Amino acid sequence: MPLQDLRSQSIRRSREEMIAHLGSFQLDLKFSAGIWFFSPPFSRFHAKYQPDLTIEQRLDIAAGLKDYGLSALEAHYPNEISEANVDLWTKFSRDTGIRLITVIPLLFWDAQFEWGSLSNPDPKIRRLAIDRTIAAFRMNRQLDTDFAVVWPGIDGYENPFGQDFFALRDRFADGLAEAMDAVPGVRVAFEPKPYEPRGRILFGTTPEGILLGHMVESKLKAPENLRLLTEGHKLCCMNPEVGHVLMGFEDLAYAFSWPLSEGRLAHSHWNSQPLGNYDQDLNVGAVSPEQLEALLYTLKMYGYRGTYGIDINPERMPVDTALKISMDAIRAASDRISDVDHEIILESHAHPDRRRGWLEAYLIRRRASHPGRMSPWS
Repeated sequence: MPLQDLRSQSIRRSREEMIAHLGSFQLDLKFSAGIWFFSPPFSRFHAKYQPDLTIEQRLDIAAGLKDYGLSALEAHYPNEISEANVDLWTKFSRDTGIRLITVIPLLFWDAQFEWGSLSNPDPKIRRLAIDRTIAAFRMNRQLDTDFAVVWPGIDGYENPFGQDFFALRDRFADGLAEAMDAVPGVRVAFEPKPYEPRGRILFGTTPEGILLGHMVESKLKAPENLRLLTEGHKLCCMNPEVGHVLMGFEDLAYAFSWPLSEGRLAHSHWNSQPLGNYDQDLNVGAVSPEQLEALLYTLKMYGYRGTYGIDINPERMPVDTALKISMDAIRAASDRISDVDHEIILESHAHPDRRRGWLEAYLIRRRASHPGRMSPWS
């Protein structure tokens, strides 16, 4: 597919323009899922509760979710998709209509990346990481995906004493820019996470993801990349994940508004998560549904047209059940925010002194099964 145009995300609207936009724009709930969680992952603490599944078995489950709304899959290179099985993926997409939306370079698993991938201080290991990233980007180009998610899970540190942070960040940004220039026109969707598996992961929060985008784009040299940047497109964009954002004690709606404000929200990963804590990857809506509503309303305000990528860890239920629950949770939350009184909501923020407590009371009544039992409110 051609590079998706994200530039409209950054439009600043007057109050009147925003009211008109909210009244006319509807979120298009297209769902993708990571093929990795269709088979149980390794755990430090317990045996796997479900049997391991081959890629073929996972794709069979995914095919059964097409009519329920699953429109795309995500996979890592080279463990889930590679030159050896790309024909399998191509046939699956042709037969089912379920696209492969991203090929993700696996930069965090191999023992060779013990001390980092693109930021590794050993030039030989770093070269391997850059080459793998280039190979994954080429597969994105070959399969006509929308972007390449990049997650630096093993790039970081535990002991900050004496770390050359400048060099760590520069090596990572330089390596990513080199890979992007080697396969120009492939957009990156960077996914921050503050910690786990490293004590502190590089570029781990949403604002740091924005900074990485600026760093990488300033280093790009390929003519096609420079042309796209000149036209106002962003190429080092973001794929924030709900769980990762909350692990960093960020507010969901506020955090996602940052990449939106620069036209950098290429994709989004959805689950639920207690504030802080370890990365739980719970089903969407299981924790803090009010945060889910606020995030979706922010996406509606700024015209997000991307896919909603489900990234969960359904240890104790079938993966298709968990995916249906998560897709339903997003649909239900979208329904709850679709026909609210946009004008008075914006007024409550523009003139908070005139609407003390109004928004909280309004939302409580919107969520109530029997709002008529509550005290009158206007």
